[in-house]
Amino acid sequence: MSADMQKLIGANEEDDEEEIEMDVKEEDNEDHENGQKHIAAQMMLGADGVMPSTSHQFQIQQQLQEQVSTPGGGAWRSRPLEEKERTKLRERHRRAITARILAGLRKHGNYNLRVRADINDVIAALAREAGWVVLPDGTTFPSRSQGSRPAGDSSAGLTSSSSQMLSQQVPPTSLQGVSSGYCASVEYNACHMKGVFMPTPAPYDLSSSGHSQSSGMVGNGGEQTESLPLIAGSMEVINEQIIGLPPKLPERDFAGTPYVPVYVMLPLGVVNMKCELVDPDGLLKQLRVLKSINVDGVMIDCWWGIVEADAPQEYNWNGYRRLFKMVHELKLKLQVVMSFHECGGNVGDDVCIPLPHWVAEIGRSNPDIFFTDREGRRNTECLSWGIDKERVLRGRTAVEVYFDFMRSFRVEFNEFFEDGIISMVEVGLGPCGELRYPSCPVKHGWRYPGIGEFQCYDQYMLKSLMKAAEMRGHSFWARGPDNVGSYSSHPHETGFFCDEGDYDGYYGRFFLNWYSQLLINHGDLVLSLAKLAFEGSCIAAKLPGIHWWYKTSSHAAELTAGFYNPCNRDGYIAIAAMLHKHGAALNFARAELQFLEQREDLQEALANPQGLVWQVLNAAWETCITVVSENAFVCHDRVGYNKILENVKPVNDPDGRHFSSFTYLRLTPLLMERQNFMEFERFVKRMHGEAVLYLQV
Repeated sequence: MSADMQKLIGANEEDDEEEIEMDVKEEDNEDHENGQKHIAAQMMLGADGVMPSTSHQFQIQQQLQEQVSTPGGGAWRSRPLEEKERTKLRERHRRAITARILAGLRKHGNYNLRVRADINDVIAALAREAGWVVLPDGTTFPSRSQGSRPAGDSSAGLTSSSSQMLSQQVPPTSLQGVSSGYCASVEYNACHMKGVFMPTPAPYDLSSSGHSQSSGMVGNGGEQTESLPLIAGSMEVINEQIIGLPPKLPERDFAGTPYVPVYVMLPLGVVNMKCELVDPDGLLKQLRVLKSINVDGVMIDCWWGIVEADAPQEYNWNGYRRLFKMVHELKLKLQVVMSFHECGGNVGDDVCIPLPHWVAEIGRSNPDIFFTDREGRRNTECLSWGIDKERVLRGRTAVEVYFDFMRSFRVEFNEFFEDGIISMVEVGLGPCGELRYPSCPVKHGWRYPGIGEFQCYDQYMLKSLMKAAEMRGHSFWARGPDNVGSYSSHPHETGFFCDEGDYDGYYGRFFLNWYSQLLINHGDLVLSLAKLAFEGSCIAAKLPGIHWWYKTSSHAAELTAGFYNPCNRDGYIAIAAMLHKHGAALNFARAELQFLEQREDLQEALANPQGLVWQVLNAAWETCITVVSENAFVCHDRVGYNKILENVKPVNDPDGRHFSSFTYLRLTPLLMERQNFMEFERFVKRMHGEAVLYLQV
């Protein structure tokens, strides 16, 4: 393999050298021709600037031919070697700049450029994005004024003749599974046909309601321009012969695959702290746009800190009722999250929603209701699991508070459950709504890929640890490990998490088993009450994808988060069994994790996203629980959507298993931009198992 790569690299370098030599030779030839013209001009004119006689002109021509034919003679001489070298250096510098531009466009601009593309390809790609038509010979003109091309252009008849050829190719009837649409003019209308998707125009172009209904490309300035017709069966001819676009990249056909519902997560601040719906008119417009492309529904966080903000058991659902009614009228579905954590300070948080005020007052007098690290720092993001059965919240335990909140929600919105509008309730079980310890708080100094710290030092969890140690007969084990480093440490820097470290000793196994069992017990207790409150409805729990340090023996980052999953133990099968016990679905919030292997930061952190995804999904499939998912990273391009599709609908699963639904994070103005929304519409169609045409966007 290395020998082949060397040959390939050598061949490329030889090609570059040959091209540089050709450029230098062309410059020499140009100098040669200029020299000839200069000599001829001087010899054809006399000293006084008067044209000589005819016989004298004949003599001059003979002298000129002798000078030109004599190597190194006459006024023209070969260029110095130093100047040729300088020309080569300038050419190499130009090529290096071009290579960087091309690399940036491929990586960030989603331009489909060939490997040995030059600056002409770059200019052509940018021109096409701005709405211009670029012919193979380089002729460029606005797509609206095709008749204004140069009259003498040899390819002027290409478009008209090709259009005739295309019209002849369009079949009179639709083929089975894939229909063909035809638009006679250069603008094409939205065509929704059975089995085939073609993008709709204006509904999602929120910023230009008065624009033409024709679908086209949008330049940087937002000006809409028409494009050539996109016709099934003729796409290749248009792309390659008329516009000169590169051939399409191969991608999997999801036509006929199982229907996977697609939901869109609404903005975090869609309901304000007074439980009022923010910008209902704007939201209604966006919901109608989502409905127009057959999105199945939306997901919304119901924040504990908003609904029960001022006093215990005083619930205000006004803003959510107005929102739910709006969704119901549009015949969309709802996925609802019972969010018992605060919002703000985590990745993607653009609003601040604290825990209820009355809970904060209790915390000021009794800070042990919050998770605590070894240094005594409190994490107010959610309540400690140590008070799940402790009556420290105005006479109620933490799980009683959660149950009262869920029961109030069920009573308030019972008609939405009965009508099937609410399709799933996801129960928040920890920070970010995920079943995990808050082991990696940025506000306490954690930075990726740090291992995090254990969060078990409030008095209630320490009391639980003491009880477990005494039952084991080793009361001196009633302590947290002291050789675990800090939040941003790496496993090999600690005595506990390093290879053959204390994590695998007698005390380490005892502590990690107790620490992880507390997590499972919390999920078991809260989900049992959720099942009671939402009887007959689907409930779900969310798990994080902690993939860094997965290739080490200890899996340190998972251990501090509560997942006892070292290399010699499966830490997810017990969690899957707990979910199966309550009929709860698993929301594994990393739909595209397994495709991140090549990222340099993941390699340095000995991460293994693909291995983690396989292990978690395998535990879920083995226990026969439903799996749903959402994206972990912002996605607006086709490459990212294809990765999600491959994970949601795995092609090689022998049992044909797939995710039951997918939630897109999240509804933003960037998603509603025309180009991005066209890709999202196409993604929804493929999730639904419909055939789509290949469109270069």
